[in-house]
Amino acid sequence: LTACGGGHDDDPPGATTGDLTISIVGLPAGVAGAVTLSGPGSYSKTLTVSTTLASLAPGAYTLSAASVAQGTQTLAPTPVTQQVQVTAGATASASVSYAATAPLALALQEVASGLSAPIFLTAPPGDSRLFILERPGRIRVLQNGNLLATPFLDISPLTTTSGERGLLSLAFHPQYASNGYFFIYYTNLAGDIVIERRQVSAGNANVADPLSALTILTIPHPTFSNHYGGLLSFGPDGYLTAGTGDGGSAGDPPGNAQNTNVLLGKLLRLDVNASTVAQPYAIPPGNPFATAGGRAEIWAYGLRNPWRYAFDVPAQLLYIADVGQANWEEVDVRPVGQAGNNYGWNIMEGLHCYNSTSCNQAGLVLPAIEYGHDTAGGCSITGGYVYRGTALPELAGQYLYSDYCSGWLKSFSYSNGTPSAVTDWGITNVGNILSFGQDAQNELYMLSGTGKVYKVVRK
Repeated sequence: LTACGGGHDDDPPGATTGDLTISIVGLPAGVAGAVTLSGPGSYSKTLTVSTTLASLAPGAYTLSAASVAQGTQTLAPTPVTQQVQVTAGATASASVSYAATAPLALALQEVASGLSAPIFLTAPPGDSRLFILERPGRIRVLQNGNLLATPFLDISPLTTTSGERGLLSLAFHPQYASNGYFFIYYTNLAGDIVIERRQVSAGNANVADPLSALTILTIPHPTFSNHYGGLLSFGPDGYLTAGTGDGGSAGDPPGNAQNTNVLLGKLLRLDVNASTVAQPYAIPPGNPFATAGGRAEIWAYGLRNPWRYAFDVPAQLLYIADVGQANWEEVDVRPVGQAGNNYGWNIMEGLHCYNSTSCNQAGLVLPAIEYGHDTAGGCSITGGYVYRGTALPELAGQYLYSDYCSGWLKSFSYSNGTPSAVTDWGITNVGNILSFGQDAQNELYMLSGTGKVYKVVRK
């Protein structure tokens, strides 16, 4: 009988694995899904498009889907979680359908009031407090929603608010928690720019040591009382960056912005990690004029009044909001590591030749966006930050900015060298916007000339 084929010893065994077809639908072209499949034996796979997975071990699998962003819109999945049973020798199926949720709307939530010209807001890394600068010379602490009566620092005898002068900026050292160092940018009684290191007091975390001042750099700013720039910030490379104005008046009469032998109209990059009285700062490697041809402190030039700029660390981009002369406001966007950029002033104002029908634009960095001095625009750009907080995930990657006169809130995103369309968030009636601020959780704030501070929140 065996010879006649009656035995079954050589038959193939039954199937031991199964397949799973997953459909991901509802996404616009070019938008990836965010679906994770987990199952027996610590199996895990991330899926972005529809697919069939073969040779899966039989058993129960969990399919989890997360929302994805398209611009400032959120696409939400249905269902968020589902169980799928894979059976040997069979093909199971599951589907995830994405659909747009209600579009993001923003509002402003008042967090502080009664301040005198709140000009900047920041916080040390990992700190829950907010430090708010008042232009007359005080740094105030907002702790647990309460504005403390005693200032963190008061340098009002050292400065004046004549013109655009005053206490303009504050940057905490990246290792502030251990060394207590912070840096301030202000104008002295002569009208010159002073960058100074200070230190928190040993006995009270809400008060600075009044005797700790170490002058890092003083920059002469003769004749005029406007265009001081004013932002200090530590870049992702750990070096201190300062944005200086062109020296004032109108049109940059001395030509400071294009002169790389002066420190006005520039971005400066300084190593302040080992400052002493004898050597307040060192020149970091990579500064473009460190060896010859200009001041070694300079990182970039051709700026009129870079009142606010911002590092977007995840994308490694630098955004500079440069205040225009009479017609055009601009935002420049370049890679953070790109040294020696000439941003064009006073050859250009925005994308336009300044005071001339033609001009030589060779070697100039032109703005990513601009807007005019009209009813839809404003008079003076107030630069903000790229949103990297967690409360508004739809806003991730959007650069927020405003205008001193118009007080609106707008944003755009930037990728592959191209800005997106500008979104107007419908914010009105909050007064002159003096500055933006960012807390340690990367949430954003708008500071108003009315003396109020607002947090940008979901409407």
